[in-house]
Amino acid sequence: MLNARLLKLPTASQQHRHEHHQIVVGVRGEADLSVDGTGSHLDTWRACLVPTDARHDYCGDNQNHVLVINLDPHMPALNSPAHGEYERLAPLFERARTLDMDNKLQTLVQFTAGEFDRSPNNDDLKQHLAASILHCMAVRLSEHRKISVHRQVIRPDTVRRYVMENLHRKISVTELAGVACLSVSRFHEMFREVTGVTPHQFLLRTRLDQAVQLLVSTGLSVSEVAFRTGFSSQSALTNALRKHKGTTPTRLRIDEKVA
Repeated sequence: MLNARLLKLPTASQQHRHEHHQIVVGVRGEADLSVDGTGSHLDTWRACLVPTDARHDYCGDNQNHVLVINLDPHMPALNSPAHGEYERLAPLFERARTLDMDNKLQTLVQFTAGEFDRSPNNDDLKQHLAASILHCMAVRLSEHRKISVHRQVIRPDTVRRYVMENLHRKISVTELAGVACLSVSRFHEMFREVTGVTPHQFLLRTRLDQAVQLLVSTGLSVSEVAFRTGFSSQSALTNALRKHKGTTPTRLRIDEKVA
């Protein structure tokens, strides 16, 4: 068994356990899971791996959407050492864990969510895309295990949290390097290696993503949204949206009303 679906977690905390492994991936907004007492905060950069029969509490904010992938723990790839994929896939569910996603994996998740919306009844498509995410996560975990425990690794969620807390103002790469306790050159090198984008690209995308969320979910003026997300002016925000997302504040709000 391998199946997947998009869903919205309740805002009030709920709890359950089940007899299958589960991957919960942040697609939109934020959510919290506590698996056997270990907390995990999900956003669009993180996934939670839940082993079978693990008790977990879960809830999300009003904007949250998650991709949930369920797997039969008795399928050969997860249960039989003789299977060719066992050594790669089985470690995913050795214990509850949170997986930080790099830029390429996050892009795959967002693409998958879009295809699920386009073809909600295409179970074969869902299964193939979910399997792709599963195997990509297994590769990331395998690579992570090979990294020396003495090597300092940047956590994109820590950098993103700092950016979100200071989004209304100018943020320099030197400042972000200080958050990671690295030199600017080392920070730039490691950040790009981990996320697939430069710090400048990451900062711009974070500003744009937050601006889009405010535009479609609030009645704030475009100038106020620009101020809150660190753009110098309303026109600077409009130009950035047009260049990088092919839309404008007005078009975003029109499309949201139509949807």
